Amino acid sequence: MNTSIPDLAPAASSLTLRPLRPGDGAALHALVATCPPLDLNSRYAYLLLCEHHAQTSVVACIDDVLVGAITAYVPPMQLDTLFVWQVAVAPEWRGQKLGTTMLRHLQQQTPDQLRWMETTISPSNEASHRLFTNFALQQDAGCSIATLFAADAFGEIGHEEERLYKIGPWTN
Repeated sequence: MNTSIPDLAPAASSLTLRPLRPGDGAALHALVATCPPLDLNSRYAYLLLCEHHAQTSVVACIDDVLVGAITAYVPPMQLDTLFVWQVAVAPEWRGQKLGTTMLRHLQQQTPDQLRWMETTISPSNEASHRLFTNFALQQDAGCSIATLFAADAFGEIGHEEERLYKIGPWTN
């Protein structure tokens, strides 16, 4: 799918939204590395995402360069839910609604049985909090927030708690 989005950087000729491809693993790893406070996982983890969860994830490219990505999957025990694992937007593309554009794309591309979207967000990640709560408002959907993993569940590494955001339901 090739979509021109006029409110994105004027120098960009077009924005392409597409599923992950097997060759995207290294570029996805590099993109996430530029996006603190996201947890940077191994390259192997990103290769597996590209292999196993391509159809439930999306990348945004300008001239074949990854400038954004959402990795997501359907949890095996929640077949009506899309769980968004990470949202990454290159620093130069932040503040231009690229995250919202990718979320909308994912919602429109997912199977009809999906009625919910979930993600976890640490309390200090205000950008993700705004992205998902605004997305829920735009979809006229509810958004509940509850602690999923307490900070002590991560051991002694000093990781914040992770709060579960559950958005929906909606009908496609």
